[in-house]
Amino acid sequence: MDMMTPQWRKSTRSGGNGGACVEVADNLPGRVLVRDTKDRDGGTLHFDRTAWTAFVGYAKQH
Repeated sequence: MDMMTPQWRKSTRSGGNGGACVEVADNLPGRVLVRDTKDRDGGTLHFDRTAWTAFVGYAKQH
């Protein structure tokens, strides 16, 4: 696996109803990328691993 090319996958928190879906690439060293499944060219959020872990932890609680 190329560690410099994002390996996108649909988020496990995205529903199967065609609604708000995001894709996550967490195979890159030290960072996690997030993008909108329906607008892949619309921009990408970049998180360092600490921020991503904190965000996911918060989201799971709320």
